[in-house]
Amino acid sequence: MAVVRTAHPYWIDRTAARDIPRHGPLGGDLRVDVAIIGGGITGATISWILSAAGLSVAAIEAQRIGRGSTVASTALLMQEPDEDLLALSGRYGFASARRIWELSRDANDGFIALIKKLQIACELKQQDSVYFTLDQPSRLRREHRLRGRAGLEGHWLEESELLRLANIHGCGIRTSGNAQVDPYKACLGLFEAASERGARVFENTSALRVEGRAGRMSVKTPKGRVLADTVVVATGFATAEFKPLLARFRMRHTYVLVTPRLRPRVRREIGLSDVMLWDTDRPYHYARWTADHRLMLGGGDRPRARGRLRRRAFREGTRDVRDYFVRLYPVLADVAVDYAWEGLFAITPDGLPYIGPHRRYPGHLFALGYGGNGMTFSFLAASLLRDRLMGRVSKDHDLFAFGRTR
Repeated sequence: MAVVRTAHPYWIDRTAARDIPRHGPLGGDLRVDVAIIGGGITGATISWILSAAGLSVAAIEAQRIGRGSTVASTALLMQEPDEDLLALSGRYGFASARRIWELSRDANDGFIALIKKLQIACELKQQDSVYFTLDQPSRLRREHRLRGRAGLEGHWLEESELLRLANIHGCGIRTSGNAQVDPYKACLGLFEAASERGARVFENTSALRVEGRAGRMSVKTPKGRVLADTVVVATGFATAEFKPLLARFRMRHTYVLVTPRLRPRVRREIGLSDVMLWDTDRPYHYARWTADHRLMLGGGDRPRARGRLRRRAFREGTRDVRDYFVRLYPVLADVAVDYAWEGLFAITPDGLPYIGPHRRYPGHLFALGYGGNGMTFSFLAASLLRDRLMGRVSKDHDLFAFGRTR
């Protein structure tokens, strides 16, 4: 089993032990319409949306729900995909790229609306984001113009505006309608809401083997089976059981640092307003304030490393993230780090998830490869999979199909 995070994320300490529900392991056989493998934010969102659509659902997680990639997230809820509109237009053409961005925007709005509707206490805060560059002004200007042509909202920031907003010399695009949350609390809350709708949730329940055919699937676990019409694989990336799919993903470590609570004087010296910040570098860097006035810094993604090489990569990766932001905000050189961790995630050739069936695996549906936009794409995946299960398949499904990257 892949270890999807290292060190102790900040989010775990934000949640009191008494507020963490425990779901026992599966014991015996269970019959449902849909079996979901994966207990992170994607599995939680799919569980809710399918249950709300009237389907019977069982979700299984090999360890504790929300304790993998979800709790390693920095929880930027962004409508912008990892690949900008220029890049996607170059790959798929303007019309398809615009539709991908529209679907991502709608999924972002849908996730925010769902959290509000269910009244999940996860520190949801709607915020603007700032996509900035230090050294690519002409390309970013082209990106802004293309977004305008596509009818996508965004305000151009000249250097003077960016300096006032974020204390950065450069230029950028300010986008409204994004948000931040506590991803762990959001995951727990969505599973709780799905359970109230009738979904069954099982922790410490590994999927040992999946077999059968569409309409008669079986997920073998250590102490029982989930029998289902369809199996949804929502594990973030292809696991060893789906070896033919592994080549479609590149595994990356991402690094996150969180400062102590900072006094108002230090926050003023930093000069970053209450916006979510990310840059045009690839891999990109991002920063935001937490609810308790800490600065959360992340990015600097690196290829997957194992064993001692992973520990070395962790030291170097966290150092590089810190150094980048110290160059941006020199006052941070004298600020300590309270939390540092890494997460393991998958990226695809075009930065978009794979959502839907694969010809090698009848009876399966997949929701994999979200890159850095897991919460937004989890809602998108849940919506597209629900529609597919209800027999409502459209051209939108093709945009995220496995066949698109052949």
